[in-house]
Amino acid sequence: MSITAEQQELATTVRAVLSKHGTSAAMRRGLDGENGYDAALWTLLCEQVGVAALAIPEEFGGVGVGLVESLLVVEELGRTLAAPPMLGSAVLGVQALLLAGDAEANERLLPGVAEGARTLAVCWAGASGWDSFGVRSDGDTVSGTAHYVLDGSADTLLVVTADGLHEVDGSATGITRTVVPAMDPTRRLTTIEFDAVPARRLGDLDLARLREIGWAAVAAEQLGAAEQCLDLTVEYSKSRVQFGRPIGSFQALKHRMADMYVLVESTRSIVYLAIAGLADGTAEPVDVAAARLHAVTALNSVVSETVQMHGGIAITWEHDAHLFFKRAHGDAQLFGAPSRPLPRPA
Repeated sequence: MSITAEQQELATTVRAVLSKHGTSAAMRRGLDGENGYDAALWTLLCEQVGVAALAIPEEFGGVGVGLVESLLVVEELGRTLAAPPMLGSAVLGVQALLLAGDAEANERLLPGVAEGARTLAVCWAGASGWDSFGVRSDGDTVSGTAHYVLDGSADTLLVVTADGLHEVDGSATGITRTVVPAMDPTRRLTTIEFDAVPARRLGDLDLARLREIGWAAVAAEQLGAAEQCLDLTVEYSKSRVQFGRPIGSFQALKHRMADMYVLVESTRSIVYLAIAGLADGTAEPVDVAAARLHAVTALNSVVSETVQMHGGIAITWEHDAHLFFKRAHGDAQLFGAPSRPLPRPA
């Protein structure tokens, strides 16, 4: 995928906003907030850049430029560890609604999402992960427990069951939300219990495509995080002095950083290939699966080197290296993963 001038300008604009308003200090303040993220940053991104509206068609109040632009924003957010409702709501939630194809629901819900006034949460996974449904449909109600929900405090809950996608008012009686402890403190996960909660069926759902979109989005985030870890490591190696010289001048460390660079750039190539294919409908399952697996491996490897080359400071609370390490391990489990890429047909 070749990034157009307009797409590059979008990424540059988002990075500039995050550099000023999405600093490490702002991210850490957001962790203790009501929803686990910096609400002021999300409002700014929606109002000034329109990030929530990117993949929403114009007829539903959005910009309508597509999935590629949304995932470029996710990539930039990955560099900061910020976790506003972009991945869970503006990407996964919006795509779930569009896949269900209920025009009335889209006209009613998506304009608010585009403005940043409404958030969505996809309630899907069972206790063992995304290969099972945590919630069942009983006619006009849903019951059960959805695990590992992103943006669990959302206004509208999109419940995935064996019978399709269902809309649930987040303020309805019978809903119990529980924030669960997670390895990654920068991303809040919620368990949501439904006890005969009224629900409106929106339609069938192509779960394979929804999961592929989720994998591509996480891979984009992992790409951004890996690139940031590389940048942090290179900068640190220029300033950290040992034996009277910057450690970046030692050949062994140069080789290790060169290997990190290769991992980042190879991840970029395969992730952009998967994103472009999903956006234009030409993606093969092997491309998305390979992007998912390679991004997991690359970020784990790059962030491990970041921790090693920063030394003891990397595992202190004041430094972000350990947070990137935890994000890498959390992202490796999010939405599950293919056991291996499928072979291409002969």
